Amino acid sequence: MQKVVKAAVHAADRNTREKHVFQYLVVLMRILFGIGWLLAGVTKMLGKGGSAGHSWFAQPGVFLHDYLIKALDKPNVPDFYKLFIEEVAIKQVWVLNYAIPITQVLIGLFLILGFMTLPSILTCLFMHINFLFSGNINLLSIVLYTSAFGLLLSGKQTYMLSLDQYFKLDHLFNWHINKTKDPTSNTLKENFSQNDLKRLLQDSINEISNSVERAHISQNERIEQFITYIQETHYGENSRSDKKII
Repeated sequence: MQKVVKAAVHAADRNTREKHVFQYLVVLMRILFGIGWLLAGVTKMLGKGGSAGHSWFAQPGVFLHDYLIKALDKPNVPDFYKLFIEEVAIKQVWVLNYAIPITQVLIGLFLILGFMTLPSILTCLFMHINFLFSGNINLLSIVLYTSAFGLLLSGKQTYMLSLDQYFKLDHLFNWHINKTKDPTSNTLKENFSQNDLKRLLQDSINEISNSVERAHISQNERIEQFITYIQETHYGENSRSDKKII
């Protein structure tokens, strides 16, 4: 029975370690995701290699306007998005020139710190969709796009070691996950520690031992009763035989 207890505790320890490893991997993915967005924004502000001559802020609207004009000539850009570029993006190119890099820097910082995580991820997905529609499809875009969905699917693990968790904002942003799960079962899982498991197994072992002991005592009593019955019966038969002989 002790082997059963050790096996159960070992399995619980292994599950706990695997859970912690997964949580830290999700946190690492969130931080790297944020660093990617932060670098994308800083590069636009400072220019490639830190050169102010290639900065979006040094020559407002120039590089973004060229990018949008080239997107109109790409065959993989949908027609409705070309209409959006012509009627909206190009006309507001000066505003977008500042809004895009500033948003990327803020999102990167938020993701690294784990602050406003869910809104930041949704904003990332919105910007990714625009990048993909404009024909900007490369390995980095696909990796970032996949990472955003990966963080969304990770649920509460995304909020580990975050400001959202510290300020209890994770409950606000994770309302859809809390609704799909039974809060009572979550509370039980959080409160059911390894010590509780050991105590439960030990109580079960004690109960089994007590049952075996009671069964053993009952069996001994029955044996003694049977021996007594045999002795009394044998003594009675001997007594009757002696009387007949006399």
